[in-house]
Amino acid sequence: MMVMQSLRIALRSLRVNKLRSALTMLGIIIGVGAVITMVAVGAGATARVAEQIQSLGSNLIIVLSGSVTSSGIRLGTGSHQRITEDDAAAAAREVPAVQVAAPSVRGTAQVVFGNLNWATVIQGVTADYFEARDWPVVTGRALWPEDVDGATKVALLGQTTALNLFGDDDPEGQIIRIKNVPFTVVGTLGRKGQSSWGQDQDDVILIPLSTAKRKVLGRNYANPRAVGAISIKVRPGEDMAEAEQQIRELLRQRHRLQPGQDDDFWLRNLSEVLQTQEESSRVMTYLLAAIASVSLLVGGIGIMNIMLVSVTERTREIGLRMAVGARGRDILGQFLIEAVTLSLIGGLIGIALGLGGAEALSYFAEWRTLVAPQAIMLAFGFAAAVGVFFGFYPARKAARLDPIEALRYE
Repeated sequence: MMVMQSLRIALRSLRVNKLRSALTMLGIIIGVGAVITMVAVGAGATARVAEQIQSLGSNLIIVLSGSVTSSGIRLGTGSHQRITEDDAAAAAREVPAVQVAAPSVRGTAQVVFGNLNWATVIQGVTADYFEARDWPVVTGRALWPEDVDGATKVALLGQTTALNLFGDDDPEGQIIRIKNVPFTVVGTLGRKGQSSWGQDQDDVILIPLSTAKRKVLGRNYANPRAVGAISIKVRPGEDMAEAEQQIRELLRQRHRLQPGQDDDFWLRNLSEVLQTQEESSRVMTYLLAAIASVSLLVGGIGIMNIMLVSVTERTREIGLRMAVGARGRDILGQFLIEAVTLSLIGGLIGIALGLGGAEALSYFAEWRTLVAPQAIMLAFGFAAAVGVFFGFYPARKAARLDPIEALRYE
């Protein structure tokens, strides 16, 4: 019996019992749709973490001041500024793996332009900060070393700050006031988006480090060279863990810490933190796909059940076909094609349902979803495999029927 003839017989048989066929396909439809939707949600989460890694800057290590103990009370991270501009210079000079080390200070202030004002983050940075953070300047210019040396009153605006102060107008060359100090806007920063801890990185103004200390945020009079953080970019291809250990040893030496004494600074390898989050998102994707695949197995069991019922109902038909010359493999192929057809039709409907579900989640729940062609092919292929696997036993049972006994079956 030809394959096309078997396919026509299978389709005719499915049309005779439309409701039963639809209910049989329901498990496959739900399974394929769930797999595609869940994988899309997991892939979207993974892609978002990857974007956050990129937005922070590649191969980035952040140095922060550590905690101190006062009168038996241990204060939190950054309670006493111990890291300095000189530490940043030493790291860039003495650790071969370090590409740039950019010290910075941070605070908040109300910014005024005309009759508009906006509360935002003010960061005092050096010219190396842009390279350390992989932060491009989209209009105007970046800060120059001369700006830091001369404590000039120039500023670069993040996208959020520029939008709230200037709307769609070009801010370059405009005068803004930060704590009543006039600053000239010399450029705007590229969009960074949200950080891994939910902070809008574009809600910021960057000014020269020296200007921030002297005129806006204030300096640490006990240690005028102190800074709040150092952003260290490690050269591509270098071992991050080894670079981190070298930086730690250098800072302990510079801060004259004895063996066994706690660090008075804190190193944070942001790439490792976010890569861990990415791995967690990937594991979650696999878990969601595995859970959704249970529906495919349930759908396969439903196909087997219905095909066994179909074999019983059509026993006389099977006996008649064998009597007129049909071979066992023809009967096997016919019922196997019926099972696979059920799975494939259910798979196609499930693909449409999964794509629609992913789009609905993205639109209504505002979840990031990413539908990969590989996920669609995997779900569809799995649906076909379910049809073959669960349809083979009923088809084999039909093919092994004795023609005489089948003709006598009532």
